[in-house]
Amino acid sequence: MAGADARRSGEVVQIIAGDGAVLGAGLWGDAGKIAVRIWRRDGGPVDETLVVSLLTAARERRLGGALPPETSAWRWVHGENDDMPGLRVDVWGEHLTVSLADPSLDALLPSVLSALQALARPQAIWRAQRPPADGAVDELEGARDACGLLAGDAGGEPGQLQGEFEVEVRERGLRFGVRPGLGHDVGLFCDMRDVRAWLQPQLAGRRVLNLFAHTGAFSVLAAASGAARVVTVDLSQRALDRAQANMARNQLDSAPHAWLAEDSLVVLDRLRRQGQRFDLVIADPPSFSHGPRGDWSVERDLHRLVAACCRVLSPAGWLLVASNHGGLSPKDFAGLVLKGSLKAGVPLRLLHEGSTPVDFPAALSFPESRYLKCWVLGR
Repeated sequence: MAGADARRSGEVVQIIAGDGAVLGAGLWGDAGKIAVRIWRRDGGPVDETLVVSLLTAARERRLGGALPPETSAWRWVHGENDDMPGLRVDVWGEHLTVSLADPSLDALLPSVLSALQALARPQAIWRAQRPPADGAVDELEGARDACGLLAGDAGGEPGQLQGEFEVEVRERGLRFGVRPGLGHDVGLFCDMRDVRAWLQPQLAGRRVLNLFAHTGAFSVLAAASGAARVVTVDLSQRALDRAQANMARNQLDSAPHAWLAEDSLVVLDRLRRQGQRFDLVIADPPSFSHGPRGDWSVERDLHRLVAACCRVLSPAGWLLVASNHGGLSPKDFAGLVLKGSLKAGVPLRLLHEGSTPVDFPAALSFPESRYLKCWVLGR
């Protein structure tokens, strides 16, 4: 790597050992912690031919019978785990979203777009970058700044904001509206698909409390599976509006259920004081957030949430608690759950440990990709 200071961001470089052996080739990055993202283990070119080959292999891993039926929302490329470090591609029916982890990968974007169009012929391809994480950017404003239509024709109404354009997708037959123009947070987290599938047979007749509900995927699943009552809680009224729209998409009546645009911890305290109890409490909080009651951090506050959830569980109730925060280790996650259980004086037992589905593979050489912690616990 001699002469690295003269390299341009996005330039293809070779990794050469001290004995002269070529270890690989990748894209040089002039910022951040990663100097080179290695896209091949020989000295060959990093070009469209390579991209097509890698995309084809990744798609075959998913479409070779691994994806569930009646499912049109899935991850095509999961970064390093599909030998394409820094790249994520998600499928939303006839639309694709592309996310690049570093500006150096922009050099490869034309090849990625050309390969995706040739392999999938999508209606549209969107850029899906994370908006600034300062909590001060409105959802739609963040979408306009960080995202955009890269290729194809999105359709939609004249003058419609990209963040408002909606596509209907399916997950195991259930229908959901997603907004690819919103970037990272389109409205459905596919990495929880297998967790929802495991829960589905357990939901009939249950009283369900869905906290941090986002656009209501778990609430729709519960209602469609015969839950007696579903209480859906999210701080964002916009998210709850989309959750109720998802109910309507599935011909489910949202009226018998409760929809609370409030802080989840405030709701939990009120439900406890009212003596309300639930057979299933779902708590999948964000890693960080800003709200009217101050900042939330999953590393600092998860035990408080677990304790509050325990206090509204029925005698035979279940608690689903999850975190996708990569900086929270499985050991620390377990410690926080136990701390919350002890704080509430409610002993919990692990019934099921959820994991990501097959379209979110975790390469053994990249342990950071095993980010999801998801436990179903019983009293």
